[in-house]
Amino acid sequence: TNSFGTSNADFPPGDPGMYQLDVTLKRGQNLAARDRGGTSDPYVKFKLGGKEVFRSKTVHKNLNPVWEEKASILIDNLREPLYIKVFDYDFGLQDDFIGSAFLDLTSLELNRQTDVTLSLKDPHYPDHDLGSIFLSVLLAPGDQREATMLMRKSWKRSSKNNYDLLPSMPYRTGNFWHRIFCPSKCVLMTVVFVSSCFEHPLFQTQSLRLSDLHRKSQLWRGIVSVTLIEGRELKAMDANGLSDPYVKFRLGHQKYKSKIVPKTLNPQWREQFDFHLYDERGGIIDITVWDKDVGKRDDFIGRCQVDLSTLSKEQTHKLEMPLEEGEGYLVLLVTLTASAAVTISDLSINSLEDQKEREEILKRYSPMMMFHNISDVGFLQVKVIRAEALMAADVTGKDSFSKSDPFCVVELNNDRLLTHTVYKNLNPEWNKIFTFNIKDIHSVLEVTVYDEDRDRSADFLGKVAIPLLSIQNGEQKAYVLKNKQLTGPTKGVIYLEIDVIFNAVKASIRTLMPKEQKYIEEEDRLSKQLLLRNFIRMKHCIMALVTAVCYISSCFDWDSPPRSLAAFLLFLFVVWNFELYMIPLALLLLLAWNYFLIMSGKDNRQHDTVVEDMLEDEEEEDDRDDK
Repeated sequence: TNSFGTSNADFPPGDPGMYQLDVTLKRGQNLAARDRGGTSDPYVKFKLGGKEVFRSKTVHKNLNPVWEEKASILIDNLREPLYIKVFDYDFGLQDDFIGSAFLDLTSLELNRQTDVTLSLKDPHYPDHDLGSIFLSVLLAPGDQREATMLMRKSWKRSSKNNYDLLPSMPYRTGNFWHRIFCPSKCVLMTVVFVSSCFEHPLFQTQSLRLSDLHRKSQLWRGIVSVTLIEGRELKAMDANGLSDPYVKFRLGHQKYKSKIVPKTLNPQWREQFDFHLYDERGGIIDITVWDKDVGKRDDFIGRCQVDLSTLSKEQTHKLEMPLEEGEGYLVLLVTLTASAAVTISDLSINSLEDQKEREEILKRYSPMMMFHNISDVGFLQVKVIRAEALMAADVTGKDSFSKSDPFCVVELNNDRLLTHTVYKNLNPEWNKIFTFNIKDIHSVLEVTVYDEDRDRSADFLGKVAIPLLSIQNGEQKAYVLKNKQLTGPTKGVIYLEIDVIFNAVKASIRTLMPKEQKYIEEEDRLSKQLLLRNFIRMKHCIMALVTAVCYISSCFDWDSPPRSLAAFLLFLFVVWNFELYMIPLALLLLLAWNYFLIMSGKDNRQHDTVVEDMLEDEEEEDDRDDK
């Protein structure tokens, strides 16, 4: 790093107060080449205290990139340097390290814009010239603790308040003008504030202090739900003319990997992945397909990209993506759902309460339109209002369960939409409206509540399944949450208000057609209850067979002369009088045998039922222990 300036005497280096560091990442110069073509695809990460606080965009095929990106970072300890790391982005592979540097915050002067040039170094090759990074930094003091608490509270209130009357207005901060837009218009700009901006309660700062604060403050712009359905006509990579394909997904720093489907060119995955969308413009999901090879490097099959900026929100899109640099297709379902940070108080936008829109919907599904667009059977509106007394799934304090971070998933066939997450709350309020086009009136609406876990898959809290034909329009009802199999209740209730409008003629015609195949399916897992039930059934069959063989053997051995004599006479009678049409009468022997067991008190089926009932109670514990 280049040294510059002197330590400011106005504050000691260990000052426990909060500071705001405004950093402008300008450009890079003469960066090291990491690709075969003699270029790199550089991007920059800022780290503070070992945690990533900022990541720049990627500039492709350029050793002198220009970024001109700004970040605002809250600093609570000036002794911790700001680490700058530069990487070369590799599509589908691990990114290559270019170089790093650090910025000594104690060398900065307060309230003074300073241009900084940082020389990149690699600890393994300290003598190599890896290029330079040019920054512009401004360090300003301020009591940011109160501001941060205000920001968190304001985001939590965002699902309850409606700021439709807030106009688009400029606001002066230091030497810059920033335009702040009404949140209900789904526009949210990154705003850099100095200490004077905290006087207004409606203005929230977007702090890049910690990535954890992003998640807890619901600062992502939306959720992208990707369902990987299948692959078609993939390229054969193995000697047997087949492949063992799996798929990798990447959106920014978020990565997922599908399961491996062995020995096929037309794999069926039916797996679902959720991404957090931080860029309001969308972003691009990089998808690569690989062939799994044991003991050596996996083979590359092909790649494709999904440009989220071209997809409309609150709608499920079925995409057939051809693979580049390879053969075949991938079939995906992609749904973009806006988060609470963008859409505030969705209950203010109600299609059915607007008399004009309601009349248009009723007209669309009136009897006069019975032959227009046969596949569009009806209209469904679901208000997800709130839940109460949910199960506590998060551990806090001294290993005690206290809170959950619930969010709600609303599904109708292959349409799947999500609410935002309400953090640390067992009585969340979502107040969100979902609308669906009904393709089959016999469909079942499924509403599932999950607990968000940052580092693993979400925990199941409860579920309700509501047939569309059983819905009473306009009634707010409390539904008791049930377990995954919908066989018994679990803890909590959810309040929903549902409206269904449909054309009866279209619905009747659709009834005669095959049911729509559901692509989003849960992966089968081993069930202790089902395994033991099948074991008991097999045990009964084998024991009955062994008992019958022993009985017949005892008749031949004349262990009981009267019984053997009766069996001999029965044998003569059957052989003398047997006809083929009498074969079905053998089923009566099963009824007679069961009657004999009941009368003799040897029937064990009641005990087995008790065992199975006990196992049903244990199955929910298995679900919790499954992870």
